[in-house]
Amino acid sequence: MSFELNGKSYETDEDGYLLDLDLWSEEVAKFLAEKEDIQMDDKHWEIVNFLREYYREYQIAPAIKILVKEIAARNEMQKKDASAFLYDLFPNGPAVQACKIAGLPKPTGCV
Repeated sequence: MSFELNGKSYETDEDGYLLDLDLWSEEVAKFLAEKEDIQMDDKHWEIVNFLREYYREYQIAPAIKILVKEIAARNEMQKKDASAFLYDLFPNGPAVQACKIAGLPKPTGCV
């Protein structure tokens, strides 16, 4: 599968995740977010940037538990509040949707 953006073709897997992670850009992220019915704001970018940093360091997308724990710590909130916050931003699943927008592979353990 693939999509076109500004005259360039981007290959994706059957779920819409980029196959070449090096082709990701903010422009690609905005396009993918739009496909997911998400209007990116600073809160969304915070999550996307965290996911990209995490992936750079560990070469794997974080599981939802790690994402919730990190966002709770960064925003000084309880884990349940962080989880609700993430689901408000990415209603179809924070790890799955945010990783797609961040240009990362589907997180391990996500079906």
